[in-house]
Amino acid sequence: MSIVVMKFGGSSVANPERIRRVARRVGEAQDEGHQVVVIVSAMGDTTDDLIMLSRELSARPSRREMDMLLSTGEQQSIALLAIALHEYGYKAISLTGLQAGYNTDGTYAVSRICNIDSSRVRKELDEGNIVVVAGFQGLSPNGDITTLGRGGSDTSAVAMAIELQADMCEIYTDVDGVYTADPRLVKSALKLNTISYDEMLEMAAMGAGVLHPRSVELAKQYGMTLHVRTSFDHRLGTIVQEVTDMNGELEKEMVVAGVAHDMSVLRATLFNVPDQPGLASTVFGRLAQDKVNVDMIIQGSKTSDDKQNLSFISARTDADKIEQALGEMVAGGLGEKFELDDSIAKVSVVGAGMISRPGVAAKTFEVISSLGINIDMISTSEIKISCIVPEADAAKAVRALHEAFLG
Repeated sequence: MSIVVMKFGGSSVANPERIRRVARRVGEAQDEGHQVVVIVSAMGDTTDDLIMLSRELSARPSRREMDMLLSTGEQQSIALLAIALHEYGYKAISLTGLQAGYNTDGTYAVSRICNIDSSRVRKELDEGNIVVVAGFQGLSPNGDITTLGRGGSDTSAVAMAIELQADMCEIYTDVDGVYTADPRLVKSALKLNTISYDEMLEMAAMGAGVLHPRSVELAKQYGMTLHVRTSFDHRLGTIVQEVTDMNGELEKEMVVAGVAHDMSVLRATLFNVPDQPGLASTVFGRLAQDKVNVDMIIQGSKTSDDKQNLSFISARTDADKIEQALGEMVAGGLGEKFELDDSIAKVSVVGAGMISRPGVAAKTFEVISSLGINIDMISTSEIKISCIVPEADAAKAVRALHEAFLG
């Protein structure tokens, strides 16, 4: 009997009617002869509501207590879904991440999964239960609840699918697959039937919100096929897998797989930093201590007094940690001042076909400049070109780039 892992996001379980719909969908999978494990996120905006509630009590709440608080959102969802399944006549049991065997590295707010002891999950499956598991959470080495960060339920689902050797991990969202651009922004965006791990990883990292980058990275590492689809009907979505059948025709057609954008970034600049060996190591080592992920980095040219500016891109959600870290550096003489700018956005063109097709970068820059938009920073890889532009111009740039490459 095959095992199916199904993950449902917050929008899919946002209210009782949607929970009933998910319960019917999950029940159908068991009726088809599968053993079913369901990974569930918190209902709707529950996580955001809990964060706002905590901020009414403290501007900088303890990370440990925040993990304790936020983990309750998923626990509500799993219990409610199990109740709905019982009502439809199915055997079901809800398990927290701890009960399901997720062991983490113990870092509050952004934990990583070290391993899964799936013995309880397997026992419940063997007893005929649909197992409903809380995503986003696990148990630290010292016995504390820790959370995996935003999008952590995707990672929870992929990790469980790998542990159980499932045939596929199905990710259910409020959209029916992966599109060549955000369909809310680009009306002509097309749904992709398949996409490679590398392309999906770049799309996810560049702002496409369908899958979290960590989940795609994990799926690629272990060769777990993902199926991104909607929870609102039975249409096929987008398969994310290793693409090996890339004949010449396909390579020509799919030079660019999509255009992504991220409106949730900020640029941090440390001004007049001494030009000396080890400077970058000191700055980014300090940020790494607080689990701040850094994207693009630009080190400016030296001034007459052998000083320079250092800029980087990161998530706006890390603004407090960045401000504290850079403030400490300035206080310690490592730079004269710092500045955070959240009026920017990242726009990216992604496609495995770029590897063998020159001119994509030139065309990207040409399209953006033709709109009178100034590019502040540029980052490239074999299959992606990212540009930092003013946030007010991002939507216009995305539409123009999509039309130029995929229209």
